[in-house]
Amino acid sequence: MSECDDIESSGGRATLVALAADRTPTTNQPIRFNRKELNEILEVYGRKVADGEWRDYAIDQLKEKAVFSVFRRTSEVPLYRIEKQPKDARRQGAYQLITATGLILKRGHDLANVLRVLEPRRLRLVEA
Repeated sequence: MSECDDIESSGGRATLVALAADRTPTTNQPIRFNRKELNEILEVYGRKVADGEWRDYAIDQLKEKAVFSVFRRTSEVPLYRIEKQPKDARRQGAYQLITATGLILKRGHDLANVLRVLEPRRLRLVEA
């Protein structure tokens, strides 16, 4: 029995009465990136803009997910979409990086690890 249930007794028989059917908030607030997540995304975005690879971005706050889209030019389709879907947080991770063709490059619970795919790998000189 939970804290929202109550028992009424009538003539020796107990009847279970629910006081609150659903305690989950029913607000229709859109999903958003928090300040820490946005700082991580904008840090990568700033480096790519400085390199001349990216030029524009858009942020969408939808009912089930938040999307940060990256564009090479304003009039094109996004090169990448960084999505936050809290409903997938337990299974696959809340964050995913998706290409323009819809291919999911990386999913995960940690945004920094998902964004690491966009960073160029440093080459090392190997001597034989």
